[in-house]
Amino acid sequence: MERLRTTHWPSVLRDLLPAILAWLVRCASADRDRLVLWLPVAFGTGIALYFALPFEPSGTLGFAFAAAGVLLAAAALGTESTALRAVLAGVAVILIGFGMAKHRADSVAAPVLHHRMAASLIDARVDSVEVRDKGVRTVLTAASIERWRGPALPKRVRISIRSGGDNLKPGDWIAVKAVLMPPPDPAEPGDYDFGRAAFFRQIGAVGFAFGKPAFIAPRFQPGFTDRISIAIELLRWRMSARIHSVLPGSTGAIAAALITGDRGGISDEDEAALRDAGLAHVLAIAGLHMALVGFGLFWIVRALLALFPPIALRYPIKKWAAVAALLGAAFYLVISGAATPATRAFIMLAVMLIAILFERPAISMRSVGLAAAIILALRPETIIEPGFQMSFAAVAGLVAVAEWERSRQREAGETLPFGGARRYLRGIATTSLVGSLATAPYAAFHFDRATHYAVLGNLGAMPIMGFITMPAAALAVMLMPFGLDAYPLHVMGWGIEVMLAIGRWVSDLPGSISPVSASPMSALILLTIGGLWVLLWRARWRWLGLAFVSAGGVLILADKPPDLLVSRDGVTVALREADNRLHFLRVPADKYSAEEWLKRDGDNRSVPDAISRTARCDVYGCISQAAGLRIAAPRRSDALAEDCASADIVISAIPTRHHCVGPRLVIDRFDVSRNGSYAIWLGDKLTATTAQDSRGNRPWSVPSPQYRRTRPTSLPWMRTRSDP
Repeated sequence: MERLRTTHWPSVLRDLLPAILAWLVRCASADRDRLVLWLPVAFGTGIALYFALPFEPSGTLGFAFAAAGVLLAAAALGTESTALRAVLAGVAVILIGFGMAKHRADSVAAPVLHHRMAASLIDARVDSVEVRDKGVRTVLTAASIERWRGPALPKRVRISIRSGGDNLKPGDWIAVKAVLMPPPDPAEPGDYDFGRAAFFRQIGAVGFAFGKPAFIAPRFQPGFTDRISIAIELLRWRMSARIHSVLPGSTGAIAAALITGDRGGISDEDEAALRDAGLAHVLAIAGLHMALVGFGLFWIVRALLALFPPIALRYPIKKWAAVAALLGAAFYLVISGAATPATRAFIMLAVMLIAILFERPAISMRSVGLAAAIILALRPETIIEPGFQMSFAAVAGLVAVAEWERSRQREAGETLPFGGARRYLRGIATTSLVGSLATAPYAAFHFDRATHYAVLGNLGAMPIMGFITMPAAALAVMLMPFGLDAYPLHVMGWGIEVMLAIGRWVSDLPGSISPVSASPMSALILLTIGGLWVLLWRARWRWLGLAFVSAGGVLILADKPPDLLVSRDGVTVALREADNRLHFLRVPADKYSAEEWLKRDGDNRSVPDAISRTARCDVYGCISQAAGLRIAAPRRSDALAEDCASADIVISAIPTRHHCVGPRLVIDRFDVSRNGSYAIWLGDKLTATTAQDSRGNRPWSVPSPQYRRTRPTSLPWMRTRSDP
């Protein structure tokens, strides 16, 4: 009998792997003009690797990585092989990105408050003022803090002032009594980390004021940089105050958001209506606003100069118009606060206007990469912010579609009427659809919702925005120094009201939004890699990116949400019951965390509707059952001994002092003080993670001094029944 042949997979792989590599090299060679687009991606990868570390690297390591990157970049320039040059350049930029992120973190490091302070008198300079529904929210540079015992004061503190803050403006010096707290850690492991964002703004404490602030004499004179910053903030404050005086209420707040970037004072209802209608991008100054201002000025200046033939025929009025548009856009960037989307839009606009000056064509996708590289070089931390991710995802998708359309064979002429209007509406629909698809993974990851009628909302609102609201805003800014801005502001307000009406109508349509449960970071990374692969390459191998997208989708579907959540106060507890939804054992004390948990779980119920009806609660605590386990949440020491003897999991609002040894898992007040919020998965083997674990041992997540210790790689308090 003939022996059956068997396939030797190692030999097959040895034969197949070189063929695959050769094919990839051929594809890369065919798209070699696009290789440069991956340098900003590599730069961002190095920055992301820094933020992904569970520990803080030394400054020496960051410098060594950056120096090695520079040497590799020099070696890449002297290499003749295209493939080797691309590899060396990519690794070099990754190392430089890592080093720059570390340098940025070291350069902004400032003292951070580690524990709550009782009401104390603070002497401080006002850096910024933001109008809120109840009072104002200020960022202060502290000169002295009563009862401060640390070696150095926090550089900045953020304080909410409910009364007496209406007349505050940037540059004022005040004395105010306030309760100070550390910047809050995430409400759930993996959730938004305000403490990290505050660290890079050098905000070392947050709090709220008691009583009214009192004006005082300056405690020190600001430096040159601070004087410029205060002058800009004062200009923005005065412009916002003028807008609010003409357009009161939420309409004026939206007008201020469109001009100065100050979004304080917008009502929750109006913001929700715009967000659910796919119009949230209107409130964030970005490409639409910058394009309307920049190209609007370009067209107006060029048209005015063209009215004078002696000038138009003898001088380069097109270049003059480009310079005027560039200066106008730069001024708009400054008064808008220079947020990441606005900075990205300005850089891309500047590239196009400078190309006009030098009579060179602007390469759109390269301008996207240039904008990303500049922003990441100046503020590496923006790579983990929703604004950066969504802004660049949207513009990269739009530029890729524009490149694809330019490559198509177009018909010679138009045969249908109203060609311009149809192209305009098609442009709005295409922009909205592509932008929505490109930003959907990031919107779902950061905001836990998906909108379905964004195209409809933009078709109705964008013509109003482009032809009424923004032109009136530009005219109001030009006339504001002369006190003639009231009429254009009223026109702007009328446009905003129409836009809000459209937003409310679209958001009230059935199925306008869908809550989406939180997805793992690994899925977002795979979706990003796949999206970049499809957008940046031109040859057919670009569609290999769909494999990464599919893998990300599989991870999202396979992700299992936690069964038990414990907030950072140790009192608010939520348990996943038989209906597979979270239920609070008692009325939550930490309402913000409770609302955040429901949102991240893709649950649109209100907190009162999510109170458990099966948990048994009294003044001593609560008892519940899930996955065959008994969960106890005692609130008084009288119940602690009984719960420790009978429960599998004890979540105690009081210290257990290591006397509760019977349960499989014990979490007490000291644990949440040290580790922050908890997420726990039930089963034969308990799995848990904490906010401190997800943050790592980083400068923005240092626990209070009494809890500082070398963090273990496992959780020593996790015990199972099989443990000795």
